Amino acid sequence: MTTVDNDRPRRLRVGRTLGDRVFRGTARGFGVTVLAVMGGIGVFLTIEAIPAFREFGWDFFTTAEWNPENGVLGLAAVLVGTLTVAVVSMVIAFPLALGTALYISQYAAPKAKRWLIAMVDLMASVPSVIYGLVGAYLLQPEMVYVSRWLHDMFGWIPVFRVDTDPDAAVFAQSRYTASALIAAIVVAMMVLPYACMVMREVFDQAPQGEREAAYALGSTRWGMVRAVVLPFGRGGIIGGTMLALGRALGETIAVVLIIAPLFEVKVRILENGTITVPSLIATRYGESVGIQLAGLLAAGLVLFVITLITNSIAAVIVTRSRSGASTEI
Repeated sequence: MTTVDNDRPRRLRVGRTLGDRVFRGTARGFGVTVLAVMGGIGVFLTIEAIPAFREFGWDFFTTAEWNPENGVLGLAAVLVGTLTVAVVSMVIAFPLALGTALYISQYAAPKAKRWLIAMVDLMASVPSVIYGLVGAYLLQPEMVYVSRWLHDMFGWIPVFRVDTDPDAAVFAQSRYTASALIAAIVVAMMVLPYACMVMREVFDQAPQGEREAAYALGSTRWGMVRAVVLPFGRGGIIGGTMLALGRALGETIAVVLIIAPLFEVKVRILENGTITVPSLIATRYGESVGIQLAGLLAAGLVLFVITLITNSIAAVIVTRSRSGASTEI
């Protein structure tokens, strides 16, 4: 063999191994299956909801009353109640989840960190009916007085207004029970661990070198968290929040056990009565036939679309603000 032959570059053949091909095919199959299931759900709900859309048209979205005996079905009050409970629950859960995730990942001692992670995971595994019972029989009697105080202090804000006299001789407790606020607090307890777990895992992945560089430049621990961990974990914060919001939108049993169904468009969170899409379906499905059943499936389709849009927006935001993209010392 000549020297020229030795110096000639060899052609490299790049091919996937059997394990790579099997993994690639399996992952692709799972992805296609998920898309097929989601598409099948959407198609089924659309087909079953067509009679309701054909019967009521756009009035289905603008009518607050749900009275199948009189041939009137509407989602206005239901959608407002669903969004009210979900938004209020996220207002409560987001700062708690963010603070808990930061404490566990950045401040807790190693032994305490393991116990705190286990406790947060345990909160996520508790059935929703347990949270509902706790909210209905333990939290609600105490929240009546908190709601009255909020009405006394902030009743001039429409959200905290209640149609009762707080200075009356007899305290109208029933006006403050079974409210959207109480349901939202219970839902916040349920979704908090999901958001906290996602945020904590992302915070733990913040680059150690950049943390040490921040300390080397004279930063305090909070300064390091603000300059390194929070920018790095932006995607996790958004993703965890949106995951919790999707859970809050679809919560059923806990809300059913607390709220008093009321088909009225209102955003007064301290006042008795509201209704959400999942609780409407859960309480009316067993007795529904004909056009009411189609209306319930139409409500399920609307909730499905809202959740899908929410998660899609979250995916876009997370993609544009990937963790670590804007980390600066």
